[in-house]
Amino acid sequence: MSAPVIAIDGPSGSGKGTVCRIIAERLGWHLLDSGALYRLTALAGAARGLDPADEPAHARVAAGLDVRFEVNGQGGERVLLDGHDVTRELRAETTGNMASVVAAMPSVRAALLERQRGFAVPPGLVADGRDMGTVVFPAAGLKVFLTASAEERARRRYNQLKEKGLAANLAGLSQEILERDRRDSARSVAPLRPATDAVVIDSTGITVDGVVDRILVLARGAFPAI
Repeated sequence: MSAPVIAIDGPSGSGKGTVCRIIAERLGWHLLDSGALYRLTALAGAARGLDPADEPAHARVAAGLDVRFEVNGQGGERVLLDGHDVTRELRAETTGNMASVVAAMPSVRAALLERQRGFAVPPGLVADGRDMGTVVFPAAGLKVFLTASAEERARRRYNQLKEKGLAANLAGLSQEILERDRRDSARSVAPLRPATDAVVIDSTGITVDGVVDRILVLARGAFPAI
């Protein structure tokens, strides 16, 4: 591994995206949002009119993704797919559900594997995903599995969507989260589970700052140079 890696895995709505962004900013490290790559693959497939179950076609899409991540003047992120701004569509709940289906396809995961590993460059990487510590970065110096109750995760996701002006239904989100958990945990390749050497943190009832502080303490123990 060419640089130190903090691998943070967990189910949808556990807060890992927010936590990873803050930790990467605090440390001055790079950030890998692996979920965005699966969402982008799903969006690109839909734009091409692919059958959602067509694994070979989605694997080809994943291998040739034309993606660019940009940071705007306010510190926000803009994502371009095939030259088009898809930032809003990327975070829609429907995209997340499509991505969960695509992420269960072994050939898609294989196509994106080396692309993800390429993000591990100095000074370090904070990797956000579902199999960062088990598959993508098994030698990561710190592995965290961040979770929360399904009810808490649905509530957080509901608030996120409402803040972005997107339609949301709390009961529907709860059901979708449970279904995504089932699908992610049952897939044959890289199922969602903690690495054997991961620190498991249940963030139910804990503030984002509280989770970040705990992980930074762990990071300073794992990487004394930071």
